Amino acid sequence: MRLLLFGGKGGVGKTTCAASAAVRLADAGGRTLLVSTDPAHSLSDSLEQEIGSEIQKIEDVKNLSALEISAERLFLKFKEEHGEEIRSILETSTYLDEEDLDDLFSLSIPGLDEVMGFKELVELIDRGEHDWYLLDTAPTGHALRLLALPELLDEWIRVLARMRYKYLYVVARLARREIHDSADDFLFTMKRAVKKIQALLRDPDRCEFVVVTIPETMAIAETRRLVEQLARLKIPVRHLIVNHVVSAEYEACLFCDERRQEQRGLLQECGRAFPQLTIFHLRERPHQIKGFERLRELQFPVQWFSQPVGASTNRGFP
Repeated sequence: MRLLLFGGKGGVGKTTCAASAAVRLADAGGRTLLVSTDPAHSLSDSLEQEIGSEIQKIEDVKNLSALEISAERLFLKFKEEHGEEIRSILETSTYLDEEDLDDLFSLSIPGLDEVMGFKELVELIDRGEHDWYLLDTAPTGHALRLLALPELLDEWIRVLARMRYKYLYVVARLARREIHDSADDFLFTMKRAVKKIQALLRDPDRCEFVVVTIPETMAIAETRRLVEQLARLKIPVRHLIVNHVVSAEYEACLFCDERRQEQRGLLQECGRAFPQLTIFHLRERPHQIKGFERLRELQFPVQWFSQPVGASTNRGFP
């Protein structure tokens, strides 16, 4: 099982790269699930098939399924299922009255809805129904917040558990017996889920973040910050896709030739900025990349992901 996360600056072609890789992995015989956590959800456009909140088989591509995760829907479901446990912890561990609790509980804990989306993905992986799980993430800032949330949620659970422990200690001394209820089970379950997410994201044998960029100064600068943040979060990054590269085959076009000359220096800058990454150039196409035929045209280098960690690959330019 491998989890591949595709991310980068908005508009660089993350969804196209994720969809192309998913189609080629499925064509190669791998049971593949393509998932979107991007609120914009452009998978349906890329695949030219309506995708929803339930896993759906993709027409005309054997072994490929897709899913658009609604983090907001999952968070509402989470509150319905675990609202009583959260309320019990707050009632027994704070001085908040009933009205305060109602006000607090009506609020969304920042980022928790996205974590629920990732928790849903981990649960799908645990079911073991696919060989490849490809995640089309939101643009850089949103994706980084999502990937950093397990650490923040871990701290949140630790604080709640500490508050809960103090309450249980006092009650147990008065009752002269150990106290345990569903609120404690909830904290343990959440703690285990967060640890599982962290372990998966940091395991180079099971997970990789595939960075996508374009040969533009601002995009390269944002990509550098993204790679640095992923390193801080200990999330494996081995490959960089540089999309929309103008090919020499368009040299008869004056506009294209000028673009190509400008991009040459920027591509060299990419090589200097990311010497630790294998870089793959995807050339600019004169048409939109939509539908399975054109997604296959990209000849996405899926052999990357089947190689052992640390193996080197040649740069490509299909």
